[in-house]
Amino acid sequence: MNFLDRKHSFKTRVRNWAEKLDVNVVWLGIRPMRNKWASCSTNGHLNFNVELLNLDETLWDYVIVHELLHFSVPNHGRLWKSLMRAHLGNYETMEDELARHG
Repeated sequence: MNFLDRKHSFKTRVRNWAEKLDVNVVWLGIRPMRNKWASCSTNGHLNFNVELLNLDETLWDYVIVHELLHFSVPNHGRLWKSLMRAHLGNYETMEDELARHG
């Protein structure tokens, strides 16, 4: 799959998860980011690191769900962790894999 196809596939995946999690995404960007995989703002803006497009789609899901849950849970506390587990199962495995990629 070429870059534009992966980018389109990623954005579609974000929109599908947003619908499932009942999150209103106002703006969705994919751009170079130095120190993180993604960021979100309270006004519905999402940015994802372009480097994600080189990774496995299960890691996409981890980063996508991680960010989308921050629209309703602003921290990484007990509720956030239980929601991650509810949607992704053993998300810590994905978290570890992502950490290996930098």
